[in-house]
Amino acid sequence: MKVVDVSRDKGDRLELDVLVSPRSNRSGLDGFDEWRKRVILRVRSPPLDGRANKEVESYFREVTGCKSKVTAGMTSHQKIVTISGDPKSIIEALERSLRWTMSSALNAWRRSWIGSGPLRRTT
Repeated sequence: MKVVDVSRDKGDRLELDVLVSPRSNRSGLDGFDEWRKRVILRVRSPPLDGRANKEVESYFREVTGCKSKVTAGMTSHQKIVTISGDPKSIIEALERSLRWTMSSALNAWRRSWIGSGPLRRTT
């Protein structure tokens, strides 16, 4: 699945379908929910007083360099985020961020696997 599968080009902006996971231990994109056709975004903030929504907007602003706003799903885990700017460059920035996130997760898994050391016989 790719970002173009979970987004809509609106000319001067991009609408992105997002599944937000609040109160996470880290912030960042975490792949796709293929059943709901949404990109998964983990945020540290709790879903209280709009704090998670503010973090969602801040995250996409930081990654894309463009203004972003939660336009639907203010009280739901499933949101639509509108990002103003050139849709092609926004999609490229999001794809880069996803590639980096996924490779970081794979490297962390490899480090944990290798760090455990080889199995040893104890006799």
